[in-house]
Amino acid sequence: QWTRVAHAGDGLPDDELDAPSGLPGWRVSELVAHLVMCASSPARWLTEPTPDRAEATVADYLLCLRAAAPSIDERTHSLATGQSPARLKAAVATAVDSLREVVAETDPARLVPTRLAPMRFDDFLVTRCVEGVVHGLDLSPAVDPDPTALRLSTRGLLAALVAKAPGHAVEVRVPPIAAVQCVEGPRHTRGTPPNVVELDPLTWVRLAAGRLPWAEAVADGRVRASGERSNISALLPIL
Repeated sequence: QWTRVAHAGDGLPDDELDAPSGLPGWRVSELVAHLVMCASSPARWLTEPTPDRAEATVADYLLCLRAAAPSIDERTHSLATGQSPARLKAAVATAVDSLREVVAETDPARLVPTRLAPMRFDDFLVTRCVEGVVHGLDLSPAVDPDPTALRLSTRGLLAALVAKAPGHAVEVRVPPIAAVQCVEGPRHTRGTPPNVVELDPLTWVRLAAGRLPWAEAVADGRVRASGERSNISALLPIL
């Protein structure tokens, strides 16, 4: 996924870096600077002392990002300021090369510190998949997500939904990847649950990332929701 992102960034005309990105409030240059941050973070955390135990899951990490948004925004704007298009593009390529190297060389079970709390390295890489898929689409809708990255992102964001609203009243189905139950209420154990949300993986990622409004997705059929409690818009976005 990150190789696809790097190729898309390298192909951007220089004058497009001053244009608005798919992420409201950020120009393309700021989005590219953020991509550098995201791809380089595993190598950065690996230089820190190894923690004694994992304290955060993928869901925990994803749910902390909304609260961290102001500081992320400030750092992103700082990194983008004064950078030429050529330097930003080169920085993305370097960060993705670094990511490729550490993934190949690092034990997946190794623990790393993160902005939230210590995590397993392989769990932290799932958060990098989410960043790569979401921001790849922000960079260019033509960046089709890598199937494995999309699957991992879908599962990670579903886990965050369950952690945010545990329960069994609503079943969210994202075929062919996963189905989860969430929201407090009666457990349904036989037949078709009374409250069902069904959608494809890319629609789920866009909803969870706040890039697609619930009402729009329901209106055009990308989300099929049945049952009086199937409107989960109050739980979105996750990120």
